[in-house]
Amino acid sequence: MMEDPIRAGLASGWKHLDASQLERDFRLEADVAIVGSGAGGGVTAEILARAGLKVVILEEGPLRSSDDFRMLESEAYPDLYQESAARKTADKAINILQGRCVGGSTTVNWTSSFRTPPATLQWWQSAHGLRNLTVESLAPWFARMEERLHIGMWPVAPNENNAALVNGAKVLGIPVATIRRNVKMCWNIGYCGMGCPTNAKQSMLLTTIPAALTAGATLVTRLRADRIEFAGRKAVALSGVALGADGRTPTGARVDVHATHFVLAGGAINTPALLLRSKAPDPANLVGKRTFLHPTVVSSALFQEPVRAYTGAPQSVYSDHFLTQAPIDGPLGFKLEVPPLHPVLFATTLHGWGEAHARLMQQFANCQTIIALVRDGFHPESTGGRVTLRSDGSPSLDYPLRDAYWEAARRALLAMAEIQFAAGARWVTPVHEAGIGFDTWDEARRGIAALPLGPHRCRVVSAHVMGGCAMGDDPARGVVDDSGRHFHIDNLSIHDGSVFPTSIGANPQLSIYGLVARNASLLAQSLGGKMAPAAA
Repeated sequence: MMEDPIRAGLASGWKHLDASQLERDFRLEADVAIVGSGAGGGVTAEILARAGLKVVILEEGPLRSSDDFRMLESEAYPDLYQESAARKTADKAINILQGRCVGGSTTVNWTSSFRTPPATLQWWQSAHGLRNLTVESLAPWFARMEERLHIGMWPVAPNENNAALVNGAKVLGIPVATIRRNVKMCWNIGYCGMGCPTNAKQSMLLTTIPAALTAGATLVTRLRADRIEFAGRKAVALSGVALGADGRTPTGARVDVHATHFVLAGGAINTPALLLRSKAPDPANLVGKRTFLHPTVVSSALFQEPVRAYTGAPQSVYSDHFLTQAPIDGPLGFKLEVPPLHPVLFATTLHGWGEAHARLMQQFANCQTIIALVRDGFHPESTGGRVTLRSDGSPSLDYPLRDAYWEAARRALLAMAEIQFAAGARWVTPVHEAGIGFDTWDEARRGIAALPLGPHRCRVVSAHVMGGCAMGDDPARGVVDDSGRHFHIDNLSIHDGSVFPTSIGANPQLSIYGLVARNASLLAQSLGGKMAPAAA
């Protein structure tokens, strides 16, 4: 029987407080309090704890482990995701997948690992003044995290789902490449989105968080970071609300955390929301603005033979061909990838209803899907969205999709349909409420060209949220500097994807790992910590 490393660590004496069990208010003190345990919080926690600093990690979701991951959507989505994997934009037009558990989205993502594209970094340098963030300066940090998290090329042949992208692109002369994955001794099961049951995925749950706890850090789960208290240019305390075992209902108990330094790493919706609730200084009115997704459109196909998109590495190939056809600030480009298909995720994303929906679900094993991740934040009309607060203090993301986006979406739907037909699909449909399907590429080309596109008609999804607390070269156009330090609060840093000034045009986890490794190391030095090498 495989040992569960989380349970073994807890048995060895890790300091873990489940706030749902508190019967009274509680106080914690630390050198550094970190809000969030995902890509940014996990990397920060390991580096600071190994530097000898007293670290407290605050996580809204539960602590789960391989023994809990039973490859069931009915358990995973409500337990491990924000809003049961049904978080949406304010107008309900875009569905957003985000993790909410120890390890954050790294626990439930599909392991795709890309360095920040050079074109994105060059744009940040020229348009946003981030001259220190060059390909050369970040390369050592990416290399460090790639080694730490066992990021490498996936050596196994793609499953039938991903192979359709390879085969169709080859016929059309479109270049395709292999995705690097953060896995070790992977069983190639295909259920990464429900938590890895074999401890192969090198997520924060399995790597940096255990390392931080072994180095003496304290983990508090089921605690919603509510507000930060400020005095002048200092954050003096953070107040958290204990949640019950259901992960939603406050118990009435509160946890107050006092620290020398505070690091926010709750993600690009929750971090701006915490600053807004706390009424943090924001003289340029930037917090929550220019929040970016990769708004993603979907093309579904049926093949004669089974595809079995639920088994094998979820994402193993991609194409950036359509990202490079225009200047970065020209018509919006898009990245092509292939998602895994599982019944609940497929059924809730699929267009249509009633008998037509049922017929397609009956052919689930023969279904194949390609997605186009649209790069947002560079074109003048591509200004992203805005995080605001609802009346109860919870975050809401308003994300209007403008003409420049829909023009790109149409190009993407055409490109995906052509690839699927070239791969041998017998029927292709854009995932659109009109429910139109096509038997040939000629039909699809004419039909998609005439398809009415708009919110609630064309299905749009995203698993990547960025921006809202952007880096800048001065306080007039940034919430933090390029080291993640807040311009107006001396002891506050932000270490997550909310600091990106645009979307990046690639799956963001490695971009967060590399940038945060750099910034957490700088923070450790400034706080007097000893510098320790990354764990092997």
